[in-house]
Amino acid sequence: MIINKVLIKPILTEKATDLVQSNVYMFEIDLKANKHQVKQALEKLYKVKTGEVKVMIRKGKEKRVGKKGLLKKTANRKIAFVKLNEGKIDLFPQK
Repeated sequence: MIINKVLIKPILTEKATDLVQSNVYMFEIDLKANKHQVKQALEKLYKVKTGEVKVMIRKGKEKRVGKKGLLKKTANRKIAFVKLNEGKIDLFPQK
């Protein structure tokens, strides 16, 4: 799988920013990607040494849409928790 398609975006929530203190970063990844591909992509893109990678799938929710209130399902998301051994990832770059 192409490196640019493995990592979709970093997750910047309150929980994710608290995890940065313990050197753990959260990323939304492609549903077909596995732990090894995530580890390789992070090491090539950010030039850091990664430790363990944990992956979880968040199921999509059902939402009511439109005038009739039809049920539509949002997409499933796959999240990776990555612990770094060495280095840091700059999620908020300075200009």
